[in-house]
Amino acid sequence: MKGPDEQGWWRLELDCAQSGTDYGFLIDDDTKVYPDPRSRQQPYGVHGLSRVYDQSAFRWTDGMFHAPPLESAIVYELHVGTFTPSGTLDAAMEKLDYLKELGATHIELMPVASYAGNHGWGYDGVALYAVHEPYGGPDALKRFVDAAHGKGLAVLLDVVYNHFGPVGNYTGKFGPYVTDAHHTPWGGAVNLEDAGAHQVRRFFVDNALMWMGDFHLDGLRIDAVHAFIDRSAIHFLEQLAMETEASSKALGRRLVLIAESDLNDPRVVTAREAGGLGMDAQWSDDFHHALFALLDPQPATGYYADFGSFAHLAKALTSTFVYDGTYSRYRNRVHGRPAALLSQHRFLGYIQNHDQVGNRAIGDRIAHLAGIDRAKIAAALVLTSPFIPMLFQGEEWAASSPFTYFADHDDPELARLVSEGRKKEFAAFGWKAEAIPDPEKQETFEHSKLRWTELGRGAHAQMLAWYRALILLRRSTPALNNGEPGNTRVEFDEHEKWLRMTRGPVRVYCNLGESVREFFVGADCTLALASRADAAWQAGRLALPRDTVAVLRDGDNSEMADGFRRALA
Repeated sequence: MKGPDEQGWWRLELDCAQSGTDYGFLIDDDTKVYPDPRSRQQPYGVHGLSRVYDQSAFRWTDGMFHAPPLESAIVYELHVGTFTPSGTLDAAMEKLDYLKELGATHIELMPVASYAGNHGWGYDGVALYAVHEPYGGPDALKRFVDAAHGKGLAVLLDVVYNHFGPVGNYTGKFGPYVTDAHHTPWGGAVNLEDAGAHQVRRFFVDNALMWMGDFHLDGLRIDAVHAFIDRSAIHFLEQLAMETEASSKALGRRLVLIAESDLNDPRVVTAREAGGLGMDAQWSDDFHHALFALLDPQPATGYYADFGSFAHLAKALTSTFVYDGTYSRYRNRVHGRPAALLSQHRFLGYIQNHDQVGNRAIGDRIAHLAGIDRAKIAAALVLTSPFIPMLFQGEEWAASSPFTYFADHDDPELARLVSEGRKKEFAAFGWKAEAIPDPEKQETFEHSKLRWTELGRGAHAQMLAWYRALILLRRSTPALNNGEPGNTRVEFDEHEKWLRMTRGPVRVYCNLGESVREFFVGADCTLALASRADAAWQAGRLALPRDTVAVLRDGDNSEMADGFRRALA
């Protein structure tokens, strides 16, 4: 092997290496054999030898597929390990027909990059180029994407570039991937601006291009971009956007980048040409927090304490950011800036996602916390909102299974610290230690798996029909697919606890008050959907019992309304 070049790269060419060959690296005088940080396959886990993998060997059949526009998407977030009983990509592939029938257009996979242990959320990835072997490895991901494309479904992947997991990260043996110059909740920050940062950035950008190129993924969701510390002239996200755009043109496919950001900074999703970072969309936590805090019967704590009024929800629906240069009590400072004229299709709206369910003490869902009636209200507002709707696995049938935090750390001391830390964290909120599921126990992981046998039963079947009808309504109503700001009008009464949202010919009425609320809606409209059978509509008058939502359309849409009611039946 020749010595390193001026930028620190060592090179060795071997004629004997071929697909399936196992290999590793010896570094200096260390006798331990280390896996390749860019390994395409880790068949023995993140500590074991790497394996040469031939990306060109898979035979794709999706050459005619083009992803539906993100602006018209229904995104469905799922975790491979808990989506099915066996928790593999091949098993998830068997549910594609179900997702297609539901009306989803884009599947968002939680991270699949290899991490220590058998199961976990995936945000502790360390072998970022290798697909987690318990999920089926790289060929299984390709089979899943190819099959999804065959059914007209796009596939997005959640990637984590703001930190590495605490176990199995050997990148520090090879280069300055992490710097102690800045600190994050996970320790040192990923090195995006110090010495050697150009190669570290190359590591992450190449990873992104690999997923979208070699694995045919249609885009990425980038975890916690607010944790990036980068004062470079070209921000890492801007570089990623530039190179993704170039790759999109070369591949002849539209590729999208979705950020998770709590900065409330519209520059994240502003085009590069206009001085932004060039992300196509981002998650909209203000909308979630405003809606959740209004529906949750428990007193608001933590960041939810900044929300809880109808005014907050109204502002989220009309202006996207609730905190847009205003004072936040939770942060004790002014937060955000206005989203201005940005399309609201730059933002994903949701009532549940892996964070907002799994980071709760026992992983309880909105239906567990607020009841089925209020969960239906949440669904109606998400699916008629000006945002791109996103669902979290199982919410569409009010799944009984929680989604708790779970892990399988192979370091006993780390596992102990994680278990104890989880209990201490929620003890501060009044939870008894014995009530907090131990994230390191197998039963915590198993308990989080979806129970597909629920689909046809009672309230679960009713909720599934409700979601399907709402998705049908959105699909058949152009005004509900208009994300331009200014096309949503919201009226409410904070004391009487009702809200009316108007989007073109569609009006959504919600009553969270204690008694029946009557609305005069005019005779020239049709009741399309109501969440409860005792909602009364006659001669231009709508009467909604407590915790009920109804959707009306202007004009005579009797035939369409009958179709929605058949969907509910």
